[in-house]
Amino acid sequence: MTRVAILASGKGSNAGALIDYFSGDSEVNISVVGSNRKASGVFDIAEKAGIKSFRFSKDEMDSGKLLKDLKSQKVDWVLLCGFLLKIPSDILMEYKDRILNIHPSLLPKHGGKGMYGMNVHKAVQKSGSNESGLTIHKVSENYDEGDIVFQASVDISQCRSAEEIASKVLALEHQYYPRIAEAMIKD
Repeated sequence: MTRVAILASGKGSNAGALIDYFSGDSEVNISVVGSNRKASGVFDIAEKAGIKSFRFSKDEMDSGKLLKDLKSQKVDWVLLCGFLLKIPSDILMEYKDRILNIHPSLLPKHGGKGMYGMNVHKAVQKSGSNESGLTIHKVSENYDEGDIVFQASVDISQCRSAEEIASKVLALEHQYYPRIAEAMIKD
């Protein structure tokens, strides 16, 4: 059984999609959910699914406590879902090529520090592009620069707002992130 941790900072809709997808899977177990934000919606999602959850601070993450917690839970893979903090090098080394992130644009466009959530969708709209999408990538020491594993695009030429773009991209995220994560974990 492969044990997976989800780290999230926001509402947790992608975490929920992953938890639903892997429920009942005999090979992959979402064993723990963590967040750096006290009011993160991911805690409610984890509780409803009966999954252990915990909160940690940036200092705890940077000091090595988060890595100790992940190791004590016997975590094999880490999936990021709207997680906003930079992953420290000790965790990157321990989970080399076993940390995935989902980003709401077609990287390398609209990536990097500060490019998350609606910031991304507003930048895409401002760019005048007719397409957006998602990128699933391995996590590296730099924001949104890890090896790209998968991308999917969606036509946004009829979208009149960043919120419409966000809605279309989120539907893609829920469709693809669980499937691509499963393929990577089970490979």
